[in-house]
Formats: sequence, structure tokens, C-alpha cells
Amino acid sequence: MSDALLPVASGHVIEEASGFTLIELCQACGVDAEEVRVWVLEGVLEPVGQGPHDWCFAGSALRRARLATRLARDLEVNAAGVALALDLLDEIDELRSRLNQRPG
Repeated sequence: MSDALLPVASGHVIEEASGFTLIELCQACGVDAEEVRVWVLEGVLEPVGQGPHDWCFAGSALRRARLATRLARDLEVNAAGVALALDLLDEIDELRSRLNQRPG
């Protein structure tokens, strides 16, 4: 082992209670506002607020938006396909959770 100092990683914990504006969510995911608007129309994301200018996204939306970004960019899935894929992933998570709760 070397006595050299190892680099320290830093980050922020995003709590469920945290909220993001449209601009903050776009910056965190590296997408433009129009893409997020389309995802909202498709039901991928569910902000609180009257319109894009005052939307607030829950902390959990960040994970979902990042998954949507990866599907759209890496796999070239359209917005409707992103919505379907994320709904199916949610369903898989729910089924896994129910299986884990069953007595062994």
C-alpha cells in the first residue's frame, strides 16, 4: 500500500422531499426544457404547479428523468416509448418488492 493520498469523492444526497424547478431538473439531467415538457405530457414526470414556469419536481423525479434521458439518448427511444419503458420498470420494481415481502 502506498502512503499517497487518495482522491475524495463528493456529492449531494437528494432527498424525496427535495424539489427541483424545471431549469434545475434540466441542468441536472443535461436536457432541454422542451424534452422535459414532452415527458410531462407523456406522463413520464409529474410536476406540481400550473405550468412550466412554476413546475416543481419531487426529488424522486431526478432518478426517473435521468433514466428517461438514457433511454432517449442511448437507445433513441421516443417519448411514448420512454413512458412505456419506465412504467414497465416501475411494475417490475413493485413485483420484486412484493416477492421480497412474502414469508420465506
